[in-house]
Amino acid sequence: MPLSRAFLVALTTVAVALLAASPAAAAPPRVLAIEFENDVNPVTADYVTRELDRAHEEDFDAAVILLDTPGGLAESMRDIYKKELALRNLPVIVYVSPPGARAASAGVWIGQAADVLAMAPGTNIGSSTPINVGGEDIQKDLRRKVVNDAAASLRSLAREHRRNVRWADAAVRRASNLDAREALRMGVIDEVAPTLDALLTKLDGTRTGPPKRLLLHTANAGVERVQMSGWDRILDTLIDPNIIVLLMSIGTLGIVVELWNPGLIFPGTVGAISLILGLFGLSVLPISWAGVLLMLLAAGFLVADLFVPSHGALTLAGAVSFVFGALMLFNPAGETYQVSLAVAVAIGATMAAFTAFVVTKLIQVRRKPVEVGVSGLVGSVGEVRRDGLVFANGELWRAHSLDGEPLRLGDRVVIDGVDGLELEVRPARDIERATAGPVS
Repeated sequence: MPLSRAFLVALTTVAVALLAASPAAAAPPRVLAIEFENDVNPVTADYVTRELDRAHEEDFDAAVILLDTPGGLAESMRDIYKKELALRNLPVIVYVSPPGARAASAGVWIGQAADVLAMAPGTNIGSSTPINVGGEDIQKDLRRKVVNDAAASLRSLAREHRRNVRWADAAVRRASNLDAREALRMGVIDEVAPTLDALLTKLDGTRTGPPKRLLLHTANAGVERVQMSGWDRILDTLIDPNIIVLLMSIGTLGIVVELWNPGLIFPGTVGAISLILGLFGLSVLPISWAGVLLMLLAAGFLVADLFVPSHGALTLAGAVSFVFGALMLFNPAGETYQVSLAVAVAIGATMAAFTAFVVTKLIQVRRKPVEVGVSGLVGSVGEVRRDGLVFANGELWRAHSLDGEPLRLGDRVVIDGVDGLELEVRPARDIERATAGPVS
């Protein structure tokens, strides 16, 4: 009896252990897929690094960056690839997809920093030569310094991950670009797969190369896809250089209108909000102070033309300063972050036209005869109220008829003149023919 009881206890213990272990064994691996179809900028860099941190903290088996980017800002690019390298226990896979996607410029660094770099058929990678804001090559000594620094950085990433170092150098110096098959054949990438599921199946059980050397468990993984939040997309829109310039111009015009006609409230409110949003964009992107000063000078010229008789010269100078300032504003920020020439010219012309309209109205007002006090009553229409009193322009006046007829209650009269503090009026039987304004 004791022997059988011991046997039953042992059997029960083994069964409990097997039951406890089976859910863990049956649980599929988890992979976080970070969709990144955008420029590389501070907003998108914050989104990617935040999600990579989440994948690490929540013990995902791997994080995949689904990459499709034309490039972007160097500082934001560094934030992303430094995060990829820093997460020592999390396999980071960069998968250039879907077909037609690209990993250009800054995207090459993000890919080369990954533990596994894969591409879908019909994608391409490369063209990493540093360029200036207008898309031109950087000149002379500055170009040599920038290109050498970029080439060394990309070569280092390729060497650490046992990929093609010579091509990494060519991608920077000669803007070399490869499709997926060429990149695999030359050792620039690690895998080519048509879909994410196919890639995860192919990678299962393999070990990443140096420096992390992590074993991948990705077959039949539960994939959680994440995208940029609505708030991230709003912020990403606000740092579009064309939007920033538009907001700054609206802000300037709104403030000018409010100064020209205090008390309107709406133009000043819209102008202040637009300026704040525009300044947010300026605080995020690298700017050229020459461009900022030119735009401030443009605003000064446009405001000055409201008070100085320059016959439009200041308005023209302001429009020209604005266009050049807008084009120089984000220098050097890369070809992705520059103001369109058409947008700059359109906004400058609109601001000039608006200022010219305001100046024209001011000149018309200055040339118009003064109509204040009792002189403004002549020609207007009033209404007889009581005891010979006429209501006109919001006030009650004593009045007498020029033809001597008595003033009857409710009659409408035209004011022909003012005799001291008494109005001279005549009957207005046909209001449509009277040269008068509305009754107040």
